[in-house]
Amino acid sequence: MNKLQIEILNPKAAKLLQDLADLDLISIKQPIENGFAKILEKLRSNANTVPTSEEITQEVELVRQIKYGKDQ
Repeated sequence: MNKLQIEILNPKAAKLLQDLADLDLISIKQPIENGFAKILEKLRSNANTVPTSEEITQEVELVRQIKYGKDQ
């Protein structure tokens, strides 16, 4: 069994694919939504600004100090 990902550019092609599915020659499955991507998109839309690399580094260092001790 081969799997293909097809981008339909013309509605007539969708009809042809559906006809093939009706003849049990192919099966059509809808793509599974990625929950993580949805959550990430929601969080990003709520953020006012994008953190700088310096801010990210400071946050990582802070978490490391808390987790592993202050003598890091």
